[in-house]
Formats: sequence, structure tokens, C-alpha cells
Amino acid sequence: MSEPHLTLADVASVTQPDNIRAIEWQEEQPRTTLLHSHSQGQLIGSLAGMLSISTPLGWWVVPVSHAIWIPPNISHAVCSHGPFRGWSVYISEPDCEKLRSTPQTLRVTTLLKELVHRVAFWGEKPRTEKQKRLGRIVIDEIGDLVEEPLGLSNPTDPRLRRIADAILADLADTRSVEDLARWGGISPRTLARRFQAETGLGIVAWRQRARTLKAVTMLADGLGVTTVALDLGYSNVSAFIAMFRRVTGLTPGEYHHRQR
Repeated sequence: MSEPHLTLADVASVTQPDNIRAIEWQEEQPRTTLLHSHSQGQLIGSLAGMLSISTPLGWWVVPVSHAIWIPPNISHAVCSHGPFRGWSVYISEPDCEKLRSTPQTLRVTTLLKELVHRVAFWGEKPRTEKQKRLGRIVIDEIGDLVEEPLGLSNPTDPRLRRIADAILADLADTRSVEDLARWGGISPRTLARRFQAETGLGIVAWRQRARTLKAVTMLADGLGVTTVALDLGYSNVSAFIAMFRRVTGLTPGEYHHRQR
């Protein structure tokens, strides 16, 4: 690795002397960094282990083979789950204009990972013309990555946000949409319509994805499938496994094994 002693805290404080820079880093133990931001865009990828990223806009997880794109000046907190090895690419703000304007989890190509590995060894020296061309290829490759639904957008309406926060605070809560609407002081029809408009998901699907993302992080922390299922409010493990497979395409065991 180019900078083998870098940790999450070091990554959070990186400053950028050029339009693009990449670093590789690792964590031996779970670690969390508090909310911070960069004037550059940042793509964080996983080589081994998993991260979760939270921002005022939502919550994302970064398993192996994926990365999360964080646009410039977006406050974000980072948490590693168990030992982690990964990389970050920083893109200058002007070069981010052609890239996404919101955080997204993206599937990473083998080409991009190889390019990032090469850029990580450049260090702080002025860029050669060849390196500048390679940097532009990295930016183009990031722009071509495909989004995958490993995130959860937060609603902005205060009433909806109160309901969303209550769901996240207790994912085992099984209250119906009608009960949540009554508790939040909003009609069920308005709740369903506005939640879909603001998050891209119906409230039932949003809660289901929240449970799935939480399950992914719990499995990465080493908890067993039965424990995860019960903690998330499922009365039996089979129902949890069916939900997890419906959302991710894999059983919890298959998903956990793949990340390992």
C-alpha cells in the first residue's frame, strides 16, 4: 500500500494539492470519524471489509466491490465495521461538475481499482502530462460507474423526517403506515405520497431497506443471522432471510461470505 499507516482519521484530514489524488488505507479495529467535509469530491472504495457513511441527506453502506461518491462540501461521518482495507480518490471541485451531485453507492470496475492503485503511488509531486491524462481517465471512469441501491435517502419534510427518525431509532417497530401517520400528525395518504416523492421509495419499502442496510452492518460486525433477525423485529429467521434475499439477491450467509 502506498501509505500503509493511514487510518480513517488521516483520510478525513487529507488536503489536495492537485485536481486528483488517491490514497490506500486500512483499519485493524472498528473506527468512527465524526461529521466533516472536504472542498473536493471523494470516492471511497472497499477492498476488504465494509464501511457505512451517514450524511444529513441519508445513509449508505460500502461493501467489497463498491464505493460511495460524496460530492464536495457534503458533511459526512464514516464508520468501519471490523477490520477494513480500502481507498479514496479526491477530485477537485471544478472537475466534479461532470460527476453526480448527490451521494451514491456505486459498483466499482476492475479498471478503476487498478487506476486508483497506480495513482495512490504518485505522492505529492507535481503531475507529469502522462499522469494528468491518467487522472482524467479516472474521472471519466467514475462518471461511468453504475449506481446500486445500497443507500437510504432521508425525507426533508419535518413531519416525514420525524417519522423516518422514529423508524431508524427502532427498526423492530412494526407499526402500520396508518399508525405512523396518526403518530406523526399526517394523513396516511399524504404520508405515502410525500414519502415516495422525497425518498424515491414508499414508506414500507423504505423501512425494509433500512432494515436490510442495518442487517448488513450487523453481519459485518460479526453478529449471527438469528440475532440480527430478532433484533430487527422478525418473528422467525426464515422471514428475515426471505426479505434479505428479496432486497440483495443473496441470503445473509451468502452476502457475509462474499464480503469476507
